[in-house]
Amino acid sequence: MNLKNKILLVIKPILFLLSSGLLIQFVTAEEYRPAGTIYYSAKTEEKLIALTFDDGPHKFRTDEILDTLEKYDVKATFFVVGAMAHDNPDIIRRELRLGHEIGNHTYNHTKMRKLSQKRLIEELESTENELYEIAEYRPKLFRPPEGWCSDMIASAVGSIDYDVILWNIDTLDWAHNEVDKICESVIERVKPGSIVLFHDFVTGESPTVEALEKIIPILQSQGYRFVTVSELINEGAS
Repeated sequence: MNLKNKILLVIKPILFLLSSGLLIQFVTAEEYRPAGTIYYSAKTEEKLIALTFDDGPHKFRTDEILDTLEKYDVKATFFVVGAMAHDNPDIIRRELRLGHEIGNHTYNHTKMRKLSQKRLIEELESTENELYEIAEYRPKLFRPPEGWCSDMIASAVGSIDYDVILWNIDTLDWAHNEVDKICESVIERVKPGSIVLFHDFVTGESPTVEALEKIIPILQSQGYRFVTVSELINEGAS
């Protein structure tokens, strides 16, 4: 088999998967694309990064995180679970009052692999309606539980004007990663446009607040500024 045929043998299956929509596309924000785009970072030369927090609001851990962020004048994005928002409406209001952004993390933290497109949209709309009832707020960013995404999911959320937000730095705080390891992971891997994954609901003891107390001052001393995901994406599109 000559070289040309070998190359075609490799390329043809890839072209088939692309044309059939079976490959997931993860992109940086070179331009602000139509709703349904999947982002894991933004393209920017400015030292801007976004801290994100999943699974809350928690009845006391989220407030501890908000206290820490307020202490350092940091803005962040919270991907909230609708049922948790229902149980903790005052925390949702506090997040917005402090200038943070809220994203949609489904109503019941449902596993994406098991959802039909119709059920997924119902989950998002239930959370959106909950947030509107609490604070007249409608999110337009979606983070799938466990970060599991597909073209079907991107298409479904795009049909109701959402974008999918993943991350390029996972702190593993949900797995009770050691504070020093979390700090090392973030500080060594961070770059302009990074989206960092934390959680404000961790079962058992949470390392998140202690890690934030160390990470934020170090990155600020290096010239980084913390912004919401929407601000980060819009900067990457400019």
